[in-house]
Amino acid sequence: MDFQYMFQILPPILSGAVTTLLLFGLVILVSIPLGFIVTLLVRSKIPPIRWIANAYIFVMRGTPLLLQLIFIFYGFPIIGNALAETFHSDFFRELFQMERFNAAFLGFTLNYAAYFAEIFRGGLLAIDKGQYEAAKVLGFSRPATIFHIICPQMIRVALPSVANETITLIKDTSLLYAVAIPEIIDVAKSIVNRDSTVVPLILAAAVYLVLILILTLVFKWLERRFNHSK
Repeated sequence: MDFQYMFQILPPILSGAVTTLLLFGLVILVSIPLGFIVTLLVRSKIPPIRWIANAYIFVMRGTPLLLQLIFIFYGFPIIGNALAETFHSDFFRELFQMERFNAAFLGFTLNYAAYFAEIFRGGLLAIDKGQYEAAKVLGFSRPATIFHIICPQMIRVALPSVANETITLIKDTSLLYAVAIPEIIDVAKSIVNRDSTVVPLILAAAVYLVLILILTLVFKWLERRFNHSK
């Protein structure tokens, strides 16, 4: 194997990894809190809010992420143009016109927030109802009960599933090709087409494995921390 060639093509593949990591970080930063908010909305005592939250989860989990990305990037401008013509205002055209990265960020965030919402819902259901009653007897308000008593236990229960979903997110970033954003696989595929060799694909696989190894170690450390804090 030509190591000189590998070192030559590694920088462009790593440049694709930067895009992957940027999207990954932003999506995790926003989708996890959004998912928890959606979980609370699903548990709302107001039926319309509960219905809307459940419908959102059903649509996001029931349709492919690839379709959602294509719809946001290619479909939103069509909707914006239609609204602009209907209301004779360019405001809608500008509102629905999105940059490639922004469209990908929105699509990934909405999709993964729905999955995280279901994970957190499962974590909440695993907590004994006696915890709520005990908190009420001790004089805790509902928000204090949720954030100081229920959430730490829910996180401990949900952490393995969150870890799995986070690892899946790293791999799903390969779908950025749908909106023509160069990422690891897209860059590797371009080099393969140019040089007629599978080496770029092997390097791309190695990059993904390293990223997933790092995430796995981080989540194992988090699991140990939460288990020790019981």
